[in-house]
Amino acid sequence: MQLNKLKEKVLEGYDITYEEALSLIDVSLCKLTEFADEIRKEKCGNKFELCTIINAKSGRCPEDCKYCAQSAHYKTDIDEYDFLDDNTIIESALSNEESGVDRFSIVTSGRRFNKKDVDKLCVTYKKLKKQCSMEFCGSLGLLDHEDLIKLKEAGMSRYHNNLETSRRFFPYICTTHTYDEKLNTIKDAKKAGLEICSGGIFGLGETMIDRIDMAFTLKDIGVKSVPINILNPIKGTPLQNNEPLSYDEIKRSISIYRFILPNVLLRLAGGRGLFEDKGKKAIESGVNSAISGDMLTTYGIKTKDDIDMVKSIGFEVNEVNYE
Repeated sequence: MQLNKLKEKVLEGYDITYEEALSLIDVSLCKLTEFADEIRKEKCGNKFELCTIINAKSGRCPEDCKYCAQSAHYKTDIDEYDFLDDNTIIESALSNEESGVDRFSIVTSGRRFNKKDVDKLCVTYKKLKKQCSMEFCGSLGLLDHEDLIKLKEAGMSRYHNNLETSRRFFPYICTTHTYDEKLNTIKDAKKAGLEICSGGIFGLGETMIDRIDMAFTLKDIGVKSVPINILNPIKGTPLQNNEPLSYDEIKRSISIYRFILPNVLLRLAGGRGLFEDKGKKAIESGVNSAISGDMLTTYGIKTKDDIDMVKSIGFEVNEVNYE
């Protein structure tokens, strides 16, 4: 099928097949990114969603994810600390809200929070809801349905748990938990009434087919937001010497995701600081959201710079007076 005809079918509500997605690997990149952004505009509009995260519990993670600086299995130069106090989290949330972000997420290292810590975190979310008007997310590991219900009732509206890659490739990057454990947590979060934010990392050593496989898994789940991270190799991790993907391959991957997932918040996340344009051309390939500010263990891009960039592209963002 010609690319233009496939685009028109997607705009009419058609779900592309796996074989059609594979065919996009070899089409003109210029046309693919152009059409992907057209799909984004027609299906999602011009509103750009910005979120920020706080690393509320850092390091000493028992999991062995090969890309992660926070794993206790590897020697990396990161700050390690236990759960931050409420005041620190609330101050960060208020500051980010003033900067114009739409959502704020609490992120913690570790396999999962225990019941006692979940109860403490519920208190934190309740305080945040009282003092801020933006929405709140959480990335707290492999929680169960009961914990997720508590957090939803406390004020969390979206739960984040990245699949990271395809089912086929996942055992090559993590052996301490399984793909199905992630999927079960995501399903429990949906049952609890939470929106789902789930995506992955490009550049782990996976193939383009692995990325497409993950996109179809995300489509089957019914996610709201899909964060796309670009591997930023961390010294001390097993992936420290991974060759970076070309910018063209990243743009192609993002555009294919927009064809497969026309209605989602396609979110440019970690690693875009590696590009000279801070991800501008990637955003123009079908993206309509981003994580702004610092990531978990690496520096990010200032929210003001992000707002200026996406406004220059033609997106609508929260108006903020930086005087």
